[in-house]
Amino acid sequence: MDRAELADFLRRRRAALVPRDVGLPEGVRRRTPGLRRDEVASLAGMSTDYYTRLEQSRGPHPSTQIVASMARALRLTDDERDHLYLLSGHAPPPRIGGDSHVGPGLLHLLDKLDDIPACVVSDLGETLAQNRMHVLMVGDQSTVTGFDRFHTWRWFTDPETRTRFNSEDWARMSRKHVSDLRALSAKRGGDVVVAELVGALQSASDEFVELWSEHHVATWTSALKRFIHPEVGEIALLCETLVTQKEDQHLLVYFPQPGTEARERLDLLAVIGTQVLGDGEHLTN
Repeated sequence: MDRAELADFLRRRRAALVPRDVGLPEGVRRRTPGLRRDEVASLAGMSTDYYTRLEQSRGPHPSTQIVASMARALRLTDDERDHLYLLSGHAPPPRIGGDSHVGPGLLHLLDKLDDIPACVVSDLGETLAQNRMHVLMVGDQSTVTGFDRFHTWRWFTDPETRTRFNSEDWARMSRKHVSDLRALSAKRGGDVVVAELVGALQSASDEFVELWSEHHVATWTSALKRFIHPEVGEIALLCETLVTQKEDQHLLVYFPQPGTEARERLDLLAVIGTQVLGDGEHLTN
């Protein structure tokens, strides 16, 4: 980890941003260019003191989760994100499935949704960004690598993934994953990444092979999902999907139905989920 280079890079990227880049009001004229440290810290979900120490070359070794949060807060490109990982002493996550850079519009919406779970995924289901509530509900997905970044892969190969959902919904969700992938495979017309993912799933999961052979095609934009949290219990949420103009990135927003216990359980999740991540790192936004 190169603390001096990391500090310089963070300061320069912060200075390159203006409030409107991250959806903040312009306010009064600023004495220095760029965002304030407390604004970046808030966007990244950490304490201002922790971020300040990083910019002053005296911070601790940031975790990959913190690095991912800073990259999102500073609106870094893929190349800049990789550089930030290297300066922080971590190997950059591999780029799979195309451009993983999330546009400022989607990130602005994601930052505003602070009391309900939301995330940005690629059209292949690769997790690109999560807000704090989504991390608390399903775990941090920013540090996984390879095919594990794709939810469809985790669904068919990692039993732990399914424990996050009501078992009565597993069969329906399996069909949803396969139908969506079928539709995308036809839309992309021989895309290498899609072909590699399908091939890997066929080798790893008999269930996937059976469902794939049925040739169901569908794209799902909304559904009721019943999440299971180990401490809060079941949280039944409606999922709405906002699609970018190029249809390559989706903002998934999960919200409670009126008159249900889901709102209270989300509030409880927010309370019990506040935790120290290690040596001053916090999820606070």
